[in-house]
Amino acid sequence: MLGLGVNAHASVTLGLFGLPLVMPDIQRDFHVSLPVAAVIGNAPGIGILFALVAWGVLADRRGERLVLAAGVGTAAVCFLTAVFVRAPWAVVLLLALAGAAGSAAMVGGGRIVLRWFEPPERGVAMGLRQVSYTLGMALAGFLLPAVSAAHGLPGVLLVCSGFCLSAALLAGLLPGEPPGQPAGQGAQRAASPYRDRALWRVHGTSALHVVPQIVVSTYGVACLVNVYGWDKVHAGQLFGAAAIGGAVVRIAVGRWSDRTGLRMRPLRIITVTAAAVLTLLVVAQAGAVHPAAGPVTLALAAVITVAGNGLAYLTAGELAGPGWAGRVLGTHNGIQNVVALVSAPLLGVLIARTGFWAGFAAGLALCLLSLPVIPLGSERGGEPATPRERHDRVHGAPRR
Repeated sequence: MLGLGVNAHASVTLGLFGLPLVMPDIQRDFHVSLPVAAVIGNAPGIGILFALVAWGVLADRRGERLVLAAGVGTAAVCFLTAVFVRAPWAVVLLLALAGAAGSAAMVGGGRIVLRWFEPPERGVAMGLRQVSYTLGMALAGFLLPAVSAAHGLPGVLLVCSGFCLSAALLAGLLPGEPPGQPAGQGAQRAASPYRDRALWRVHGTSALHVVPQIVVSTYGVACLVNVYGWDKVHAGQLFGAAAIGGAVVRIAVGRWSDRTGLRMRPLRIITVTAAAVLTLLVVAQAGAVHPAAGPVTLALAAVITVAGNGLAYLTAGELAGPGWAGRVLGTHNGIQNVVALVSAPLLGVLIARTGFWAGFAAGLALCLLSLPVIPLGSERGGEPATPRERHDRVHGAPRR
């Protein structure tokens, strides 16, 4: 089942996040300016923002197999329809719908980890699940530009549709429920986990961590080219290697959290480490260290700033409980996407006016700001404490 979730998420990643890789072909095929081409290429992200929570609610009530099959299958239809549409506004609409439908894999895949794995196994499982985005983008990088060169943008959309269709068929054909568990978990009868402040703090921590991730991943290649004189190809290869390193570290961090039975304490250590690396990165931009330190620190920052993503995501789901996991994970991803959407252009303006050091300093500041937000009191050795357990410790357990 974990492989099913990874396959679904990796498959939709091609169309949801891989289209900017063929931006020149989008511009040429539709005869539009670069800004308009950017809107077309990133249109799936618009749909993702509006659909994550809705898919989470449906997953809580009907199970992840239905969500994966219906959502990823609908995305396949949207990509296929876009092949035959020529009006840019219509393509944007269809791609946004594909993003809304395909985002089901982002929620369903995470919920699979919570339902099919015991707490001592979830860290590694979530780390593997988080690798699906890296796999999808790696596949997109190797495949989509080559397909576009041979068959144009219609070929790219057909490939995206085909991958989504195969993932949807697998989701629909394979058994999808853990033994002895119904598809839905009675979400409508469960008390809201948002009464617990720890869940809000987990959301807030991840929101703050998005900014250092965005500034490194979005502007790191530009920094290597403009500041250190690197070739674009070599700069991209460095960040490609860093992405693979980040995937390995996520799995290792998941294993670490499983062995200790803790999620937030390892996340705090990772956050402190990320702050130290970002500090070195800011210092390197000022020329206070050897020039070789800049690229090395950038690569380290690309790895360490994403290392704790799985821990926060998993903690949000565990705090939510089975009846609310889908919508809470959808909300968690939604908050991250909103912050990324807002922060990316703002960081670009800051860097253009001041320099790359200012962008990295902004990431450092929010990384430090997140430290007191991390809810260390939400867990104990073994696994994160539930809201009921924390309530009982404070108010006393009910008599039986």
